[in-house]
Amino acid sequence: MSYEFVSTERQGQILIVTMNRPEVYNAMHAPMHHEMSQVWDEFAKDPDLWVAVLTGAGEKAFSAGNDLKYTAQGGKGTPPPTGFAGLSTRFDLEKPIIGAVNGFAMGGGFETALCCDILIAADSATFALPEVKVGLFAAAGGVQRLSRQIGRKAAVEMMLTGRHVGAAEGKELGFVNAVVPGDKLMDAAMEKAQELCAVSPSSIKATKRILNGMDELERLEAAMQQSKQVMSELRNTEDFREGVNAFVEKRKPEWKNR
Repeated sequence: MSYEFVSTERQGQILIVTMNRPEVYNAMHAPMHHEMSQVWDEFAKDPDLWVAVLTGAGEKAFSAGNDLKYTAQGGKGTPPPTGFAGLSTRFDLEKPIIGAVNGFAMGGGFETALCCDILIAADSATFALPEVKVGLFAAAGGVQRLSRQIGRKAAVEMMLTGRHVGAAEGKELGFVNAVVPGDKLMDAAMEKAQELCAVSPSSIKATKRILNGMDELERLEAAMQQSKQVMSELRNTEDFREGVNAFVEKRKPEWKNR
């Protein structure tokens, strides 16, 4: 299928998915979320596709996350039931996704990367959950997934400061599997995908089923529902409106704590 904001390519049993809005650093808006959800739906039901590799178009960004300018300009629509990038609230996918992070992964872009099963980063990649700087919080799974994937103290510090973390530190913290030179990123991701294709796909599905069950036991879905409720309340605050406006106007926000 052809898409406007995402491109896909099949290489044998591997699906390469590229977020394709480089002019806005692959920031995502509602139409893109819906396209990506459709991509993952098709991937899930195709028996000839075993592994996906997710990356971003261009050299600078994996994804800048939520397209705040689209939101500030009155852009319409909401993510699909499967959530941000069609992944954040998709809890039943039994095929692995390898994230190939080719630049910065900010906010929802980082949360999308955290949805991947294996994460390979270019040595120039950077990660952050900067939502607190613009009156938001990491509501697309960042709070839940980062605190599950690395130590809670390290995760909390990243969430509450919004600071940038380089690829090497990401590997040290544990959310990045491997760091490679930028020009070797896709080769490394495809090599890992081929490695996964060499083992039993039925065994991988069984393993993923158990992992999904562990998320259920840890009430990940319930925690994500709570994020939705809290975000709805946050959107009614003055700080939310100020944070978005300050970001769009490229100025320092003036917080009111209300």
